[in-house]
Amino acid sequence: MDRAFVLKSSTIAALLTFGLAASLLSAGAPCLAQELSADIVSGSADSAAPARLGRLYVKGEKLRIEASGLPDGFFVVDGAEHVAYFVRPGQRVFMDARQTTPLTRILVRVGADDPCPQWQAMAVAAGIADGGGRWRCERSGAEPVGGRAATVFHITSADGRRSAAWIDPQLNIALRFQSDDGAMRVELRNVQEGPQAASLFEIPPSYAKFDPRRLIERIKQSDVWVEPPK
Repeated sequence: MDRAFVLKSSTIAALLTFGLAASLLSAGAPCLAQELSADIVSGSADSAAPARLGRLYVKGEKLRIEASGLPDGFFVVDGAEHVAYFVRPGQRVFMDARQTTPLTRILVRVGADDPCPQWQAMAVAAGIADGGGRWRCERSGAEPVGGRAATVFHITSADGRRSAAWIDPQLNIALRFQSDDGAMRVELRNVQEGPQAASLFEIPPSYAKFDPRRLIERIKQSDVWVEPPK
């Protein structure tokens, strides 16, 4: 076989291998770039000055939510593990978020084709659903939010409550979420893609987990506890 041909073939193979590797890296780039920060606001669609609910930071499946109404702490959410905590640095403690705020349930990363399983799992973790019935998400066209492309879904929870969400197919997160009865409307604004420090989503190992049930048990053992009448 001609030596020049062998060399050319090996060169082509190397170029093809490099091209495949580059394409794989390129395909994974959106995942790496899906770190972001944004303002969380609430208000009607035509509101010129919506109320600011807080600030959101996202890195992979982890969230940090700094709620304006709770300035003494912040929420850390792990969507992969379906857990959410409220952290209070001043007291060096953290506790299960449970139903403190719906933001820890609706702002998690979701599947762009069917966001309902993740929302349902977070609702179960918060203790507001038992996971028995299946939530349904129905795609209903597309509508941009804040200049970003979004897919609209109509959601029906297991207990029949209805709402709608605008999902960014690149970021896999709700840019807008609102209940059909108008009681809740949440929107992300000033979305900035970029690396977020890992420390934002970590709970220092020296922090203790606060358990209200344990505190109640301690009070029951004290002299101040009075059994309620039966």
